[in-house]
Amino acid sequence: MMTVSAPPHIYGTDSIEKRMRYVLIALFPAFFMSVYHYGIQAFYTTAIAVISALITEYLYQRVMGKPVTVNDFSAAITGVLLGFNLPPDVPFWLPVVGSFFAVIVVKQLFGGLGSNFVNPALGARAFLIASFPVLMNNWTFAPDAVTGATYLNVIKADPSFSPELSDYVAVLFGKIGGCIGEVSAVALLIGGVYLLVRKVINWRIPVFYLGSFAVFALIFGRGGFFSVSWWSQNILFELLNGGLILGAFFMATDYATSPITPNGKIVMGIGCGFLTALIRFHGGYPEGVCFSILIMNLFVPLIDKYIRPRVYGTRRKI
Repeated sequence: MMTVSAPPHIYGTDSIEKRMRYVLIALFPAFFMSVYHYGIQAFYTTAIAVISALITEYLYQRVMGKPVTVNDFSAAITGVLLGFNLPPDVPFWLPVVGSFFAVIVVKQLFGGLGSNFVNPALGARAFLIASFPVLMNNWTFAPDAVTGATYLNVIKADPSFSPELSDYVAVLFGKIGGCIGEVSAVALLIGGVYLLVRKVINWRIPVFYLGSFAVFALIFGRGGFFSVSWWSQNILFELLNGGLILGAFFMATDYATSPITPNGKIVMGIGCGFLTALIRFHGGYPEGVCFSILIMNLFVPLIDKYIRPRVYGTRRKI
């Protein structure tokens, strides 16, 4: 008997459950910081998203007569990432609706784990933004936050904004407003480095994502085309703000929705960086991570089709 499963077909000692546990561990520093700064509401929102995702996947698979796979932790990660993409103080039903959309519409209806064509958590975020824009932009701030609005909204309204040392401390250690998972750049970087050390993710997507974003920010940033003075003062602040680090390490690297070849991963990272810069600097939305990753997810089949490694023993066509 042969086992038919979704690609890639790679043999190894790792299991899905083991790698998913590593991802959950990597997400814990950011989760801890969100609860520390936003309070118990951040815990409730994320917990409801996780529980809803698990229950939804379990019930769907039971009703459809499919093997129950909630113990592989993939639904739990979808719930955590969805919670990380929500403001802390949202009605309890919002993460429930988001989890249903992520698990059923984006994941299970297309064949389950490994067959979804976009990242489930980001697909749900886009759905919630389109359906409930007021709730998705109703920010709750940490009690000791240094700003009354998210930095990206502030910069969008005033492109001449120049960050000070206190602003960098805020985005690094969590004294900001925003989504739950954006609370601390340091916590996210710790988790990202952990995934790289554990070899759960490949370095190409996050490195080329962040690097290409910086390059495109120089080309057409908020200070105008090739505004070196603006770039030198603000690019690090732009990199640390919003969902850029969360997206680069935890969502653009999703196995099912990212290319399988090394060069394909580079193209994915560059594409995400370009689209994020384009949307953030010249679009009507202050952030561009969610939609940039979703758009590049749609191009992954083409990337895998046309960007292939040379077969050993053959010559490239001239």
